[in-house]
Amino acid sequence: MTTKAALVTGGATRLGRHFSEALADAGYDIALHVNSSRDEAEEVACTIRNKGRECEILPCDFLHDPLDTLIEAAIRRFPHLDVLVNSASTYQAAPIAQTDMALLETQFRVNLFTPLLLIQHFANAVSNGCVVNIIDNKVAYHQYPYAAYLLSKKGLKEMTQMAALEFAPRIRVNGISPGVVLPTSQRSHDYIAWRLEGIPLNRQGTPAHLTKALYYLLENDFVTGQVLCVDGGESIYLEGRHSENYLE
Repeated sequence: MTTKAALVTGGATRLGRHFSEALADAGYDIALHVNSSRDEAEEVACTIRNKGRECEILPCDFLHDPLDTLIEAAIRRFPHLDVLVNSASTYQAAPIAQTDMALLETQFRVNLFTPLLLIQHFANAVSNGCVVNIIDNKVAYHQYPYAAYLLSKKGLKEMTQMAALEFAPRIRVNGISPGVVLPTSQRSHDYIAWRLEGIPLNRQGTPAHLTKALYYLLENDFVTGQVLCVDGGESIYLEGRHSENYLE
């Protein structure tokens, strides 16, 4: 039996799917968390099993279901569980002026409170392990049109470092902040081209760039409390206004 297993939240769609399949390629059995994407989860599970790894689909609604039962179910199926990837996320744009309590509660519960509590339950259940939180390179900015979402992700970044300190040396906790990798279908070609103009490497990333970052964080056991920004340098492009670029 393999000695490696990973729980991936939101593991059936978008980046979560890429992380799940990449971990299977690396020899991990997969506890595949899903909420509403049941058909996609079955497809991903089939792909993982075809790779020769075990996969168990674990439904959980982060807005209503208890989180300790998710960790318990993952451990029951995979007693060798030693990796947690907090990839599930929810996103809704709204400036502060249009943000109400319901929006705040949804964004913070899924994007910050759930990863925090899952880390707590994971740390209580395993002797040694590794956590990777999927953040967002937008945490480098103060983009108020995404107030609730961005505040929850900024909190996730800070919590990553707090948890790394609290649970060391048994549990390593790191993060990945993706840039322009998998834009939603609503984003136009012109919008993406405009975003790429602000990326020093002048190109869009791929899911493979993120899975390589995940591999690094899992394999290097002397790294904890770090957030890898995988965005082509977009988040450091903060030159600001000054006399030499005035009216360029």
